Amino acid sequence: MGRRKVEIKRIEKKSSRQVTFSKRRNGLIEKARQLSILCESSIAVLVVSGSGKLYNSSSGDNMSKIIDRYEIQHADEQKVLDLEEKTRNYLPHKELLDIVQRKLEEPVDNLSVDSLMSMEEQLETALSVTRAKKTELMMDDLKSLQETLLREENQFLASQVTKTQNSYAS
Repeated sequence: MGRRKVEIKRIEKKSSRQVTFSKRRNGLIEKARQLSILCESSIAVLVVSGSGKLYNSSSGDNMSKIIDRYEIQHADEQKVLDLEEKTRNYLPHKELLDIVQRKLEEPVDNLSVDSLMSMEEQLETALSVTRAKKTELMMDDLKSLQETLLREENQFLASQVTKTQNSYAS
């Protein structure tokens, strides 16, 4: 007798739901272990049951090492996302710089602490946006330069191949 396809929907009967949860959780953990062995990878599995109980399994490295490595690798992405969020929430770059410049020209003696903190945040945001734009432009220039150098090297090598072929033909 073959297996029948199970319709994926919430199981109403609590005891059946618990049995299915346990079996599928164990199956998931076993598949993760097999993948780790087959591909020499580190795998972390976190499962939270409907009652809030936490189950975890890791293979390869321990769970904390895997999570630390994940955090390190995605820290830069998070910084970029934070910066993008800040730039979306603030005025366009030029307007932001103009506001900061105008506020810097005002005497700071009669400003409140909140105004100074707001000005500082705007200045830091403008600086971050400026640095991000600078980095983007530098990366574009670098990419363009690399493409130019590769094109020149390709032409040089093509001429060398042509000379070599001509010398063999003679």
